[in-house]
Amino acid sequence: YDFLMKKQTELFFFFYDLQYTEEKLGQAEKTELDAHLENLIARADCTKNWTEKIFRQTEVLLQPNPSARIEEFFYEKLDRKIPSRTTNAELLGQYMQDAAKEFGAGTPYGSTLITVGEYQRRLGGAEREFLQTSAINFLTPLRNFLEGDWKTISKERRLLENRRLDLDVCKARLKKAKLAEAKAAAAPDFQETRPRNYVLSASASALWSEEVDKAEHELRVAQTEFDRQAEVTRLLLEGISSTHVNHLRCLHEFVEAQAAYYTQCHKHMQDLQKELRVSADPSPPSTATLPGASPTSRSPNPSNALESSTLKIEEVKPPATGTRKAKVLYDYDAADSSELSLLADELITVYTVPGMDPDWLIGERGNQKGKVPVTYLELLS
Repeated sequence: YDFLMKKQTELFFFFYDLQYTEEKLGQAEKTELDAHLENLIARADCTKNWTEKIFRQTEVLLQPNPSARIEEFFYEKLDRKIPSRTTNAELLGQYMQDAAKEFGAGTPYGSTLITVGEYQRRLGGAEREFLQTSAINFLTPLRNFLEGDWKTISKERRLLENRRLDLDVCKARLKKAKLAEAKAAAAPDFQETRPRNYVLSASASALWSEEVDKAEHELRVAQTEFDRQAEVTRLLLEGISSTHVNHLRCLHEFVEAQAAYYTQCHKHMQDLQKELRVSADPSPPSTATLPGASPTSRSPNPSNALESSTLKIEEVKPPATGTRKAKVLYDYDAADSSELSLLADELITVYTVPGMDPDWLIGERGNQKGKVPVTYLELLS
């Protein structure tokens, strides 16, 4: 019995291989799928290919180190928690703060290293949060589709292809049986000297008739199995639409995570810039010490100094060259009509005039003009 079953299995695969080869050579008919199912298959293949590319490139974006990606892959396969890694920004921040201890935290360089290092660590923390959020909300759904839904679809599609080969083998067998039956049923030659041929012909005709009936039954069974499997495959492929909807939601979440990450980074860098400016100039100069002449600690050259009482702002003309843009660092209230009030973060045009105190510039904002203190400005190139 085992021997017969083995031979039957071998014969079964032989007919499969024969049918498949003859189809490729154009020597056998092939059952074509309906146009709707063909379109669903093409759409599913396109979805799988692009999802795989997006998934791989997102992995590279989130973890550029290939060795780390391989390590994370094995952790996932072993169903173990991936250990937390220090980001490059966090590591840089740690190095800066360690260096500050060596150089001396009280030195200008050391104190600045501590400040910058702290913000680098904050940037690294924001990056880690972004990586974790993106992995959960974007990478995981894509991986679940490729390793779950797509494997199920592929399995059912292979089964559908086997059912199609079954159906085409049965069609070919029925066709051959009908041709043999027609040949056996042909009228015998009664002039034949051996009438035994007629008996043999009638017997063969009956045998082929039975073979036709058997082939027709197998064809009906194969057709039913093929139709059932085609319906199962169609339902799975139509589910690709819901996959697109799910991936669209995940894509929105990925973009939100990116936006939140870059917003955090921008805020951290702005705060760092402000702290560095304050450390470079701890307190804005007092307006009481800025009467228009240089501070009492300075001893201006009388030949170059231009007293406030002799400077008439309305008569000052901007030079042909030498004007610059400047960003205001702090609010400033004008002490008199010769000065220009300022608002933090606004842009103004500034220039100097011969004989003017170097601690002051002439500032213009639209039709307004007046003296402005240099220490309140960041000159732009």
